[in-house]
Amino acid sequence: MPKMKTKKCAVKRMKLSKGGKVLRSQGGHAHLNNGKKRSRKNNLCGRTAVESLKVTKTYARALQGR
Repeated sequence: MPKMKTKKCAVKRMKLSKGGKVLRSQGGHAHLNNGKKRSRKNNLCGRTAVESLKVTKTYARALQGR
């Protein structure tokens, strides 16, 4: 049976941490930023862990250990 290919869209959007958590970037800071406070925009800049275990397993399988 051939190897499973890595999903390229998952590689561009997500990253696996050393502990095995799936990290994703947060949305809401690309446009329409005039009404948002600076602290809110700063909080949206970082990465956050995916909370759902089912989604985490799916994305970890799609990333194939990258």
